[in-house]
Amino acid sequence: MPVTPIDRFAERIAPASWQAVDVISDLHLQAGDPATFEAWARYLRQPAAERADALFILGDLFEVWVGDDVLNADASDTADHPFWRACAAALRAFSTHTPVHFLHGNRDFLLGPAGLAACGMQGLSDPTVLVFQGQRWLLSHGDALCLADTDYMRFRAQVREPAWQRDFLAQPLAQREAMARDLRAQSEARKRSTGGDPSLWADVDADAARDWLYHADARTLIHGHTHRPAEHALGGGLQRIVLSDWDASAATPRAEVLRLDARGMRRLPLLP
Repeated sequence: MPVTPIDRFAERIAPASWQAVDVISDLHLQAGDPATFEAWARYLRQPAAERADALFILGDLFEVWVGDDVLNADASDTADHPFWRACAAALRAFSTHTPVHFLHGNRDFLLGPAGLAACGMQGLSDPTVLVFQGQRWLLSHGDALCLADTDYMRFRAQVREPAWQRDFLAQPLAQREAMARDLRAQSEARKRSTGGDPSLWADVDADAARDWLYHADARTLIHGHTHRPAEHALGGGLQRIVLSDWDASAATPRAEVLRLDARGMRRLPLLP
């Protein structure tokens, strides 16, 4: 399956005042994982002297998002509804002093204008070129480049269609949440079939990554999705940087930020 062609890459040009930018993805925030939410909340509460000038979230901030109306749902319906509101409020407070940019992942692609506004986030196209510190950084969630996962690519093409999304969002919230639970159960079963080992999941296609970089006039692709944090040389001075997922309750807890500044890029672990 070929990579989706992109006629023109969106750009975000950083103001000259920005000295540092943080990039994260795949927090998969959910009510059933309070440890990861607390790690996230600690990041949002960090002192001004330690904060970057902007935050870029490259998808899967939430484990699931079935529509922006979850933020207005009756709190008595499910524990998830007040949790989503708490997430939005914490992020909105952070955004009053630090701009937050967001591009959709495969779990939260239905986060719409109302949800973005409630979280204080500015939406980005996937992919987007960040022009910062004299470099062009290509930002993506990464799932659109996992071409070997043909089943998922077909599913992705279906659910990103505006007509599919309109039909889905027109259904009652409870029905959408039930469908999301079924899809998550199928996803977990699929992971268990590979022993839960991310190294056995489909990875980003190197040729497709090089093609994107070439047409974006960038040398570094930064993405998440695969849960396999690493640096990959793509040849010709090109590279692919994979962000860490977050799971503070895992046997080996994970929570990491990629910081871009005048020194280049470095990984900042947020957990001991």
